[in-house]
Amino acid sequence: MANKSGSKKSGANAVPPALSTPSGFGSNAVRDIAAALNLALADVFALYLKTKNFHWHMSGPHFRDYHLLLDEQSDQIFAMTDVIAERVRKVGGLTLHSIGEISRNQRILDNDAPFVDPQDMLAELREDNATLAKSLRGAHEVAEEHGDVATTSQLEIYIDETERRTWFLAEASRIPPHSA
Repeated sequence: MANKSGSKKSGANAVPPALSTPSGFGSNAVRDIAAALNLALADVFALYLKTKNFHWHMSGPHFRDYHLLLDEQSDQIFAMTDVIAERVRKVGGLTLHSIGEISRNQRILDNDAPFVDPQDMLAELREDNATLAKSLRGAHEVAEEHGDVATTSQLEIYIDETERRTWFLAEASRIPPHSA
């Protein structure tokens, strides 16, 4: 059966036998962990695209520094996607399948404005990274409740990286006090 986007959807996250993964987790754990990781994954993809968008459209006197910072951050964010998606599969769940599914699940808002001031870009990305950290902490809590040590360990690394990006964005956007 095809949905409005033209994609086929059989059951609400039912894992087809051909994709069944023996993980040792019960069905409730698989459902909960996969759902939490997929929400985080949607946010990761949304933040990646926004960071690249701002990287591509950066302007102003700090262009080079900000352009390079956002390129570095987008690479780091993108590197999370495969690890998180593969973790969903390792626990026995299904990953996100499409841009539409990402759009329905993301909590980080898109920014389609034709021009965004560089300081506003940094502020928005700072807030978005804080949102991602919250999403990752939520997934960590779910994984911890189900005794999924591997997922919690990986998420701890990503939480730390996300907090570091938030800090760098805060420092890069700090306006020095005017000397009198």
